[in-house]
Amino acid sequence: MTLSLLDRATLGRVDLSIFDRFGVMKIYESTRLEERIEHIGDSEIVLTNKVVIDKEVMAQCPNLKLICITATGTNNVDLEYAKEHHIVVKNVAGYSTASVAQATFTMALSIIGNSAYYDAYVKSKAWSKSEIFTNFDREFFEIKGKVWGIIGLGNIGKEVAKIASAFGAHVQYYSTSGKNHDSDYPSVDLNGLLTSSDVISIHAPLNPQTENLIQKAELLKMKEGAIILNMGRGGIINEQDLAEVIDTRDIFAGLDVVKTEPIEEDNPLLHIRKQDHIRFAPHTAWASKEARATLIKMVAKNIENFLGENHGKRA
Repeated sequence: MTLSLLDRATLGRVDLSIFDRFGVMKIYESTRLEERIEHIGDSEIVLTNKVVIDKEVMAQCPNLKLICITATGTNNVDLEYAKEHHIVVKNVAGYSTASVAQATFTMALSIIGNSAYYDAYVKSKAWSKSEIFTNFDREFFEIKGKVWGIIGLGNIGKEVAKIASAFGAHVQYYSTSGKNHDSDYPSVDLNGLLTSSDVISIHAPLNPQTENLIQKAELLKMKEGAIILNMGRGGIINEQDLAEVIDTRDIFAGLDVVKTEPIEEDNPLLHIRKQDHIRFAPHTAWASKEARATLIKMVAKNIENFLGENHGKRA
């Protein structure tokens, strides 16, 4: 059996030897649109993170039987065409809960504590020249006693809620689907969450209900000095509106994701005047080494289950 991994670079340095038992794997660091059919070739199983597998590709790869998405989202595969042509599509979920929750607090604490400023202050030797033992240039606040609002109370949102509670925050949430309910925390509408929260973290998928959920009108409802974190998907916050509001109000933002990735050089968020009011990470919240190792094991399990099911059918 032949397998093709189309975008190994998106997985980082992970051990892929678990796949050896399934057959020969062709590994490509990346795959451009025009290379997809060539890279898949006669493979029966394809692994992809972000490479688009549409009907044109599937139609020209007749041996293809299983598409393993090395992520939770499935929007890069034409699921309807795959189903019609009996091509199984498997994704993975739940592998990054701890990683994203931890990254959420890394981002939040970086903003709250002005860690970049104070690190630069010490390294510039400014502290060495100070007449006192400390510095009060940038104030910071405690999470204890503050209101932490969560948009999207799925597995990751619940883990963030638990940690925020441990810090002593009062947690509230808004369910974008209306389906997630948790008696441990009060549910509020979006307006109530925006106007009362000191920290807002987004852990929702991108869909018709969440696209452009946070625009200028919503951002203007936030408290002065409040922080908004997007750890979900780019496109949930309108980036042009966020850039404008940051430059006109005293709010802060931390973004692990943006609408177009990698971020484009002309993205308005890279050109705001108040750069100290925003922090970025290049979509790394999901990617702790433990999370990626778990992801690989889950993909291998998907292949194992698929082969087992099909062996049973043949028998």
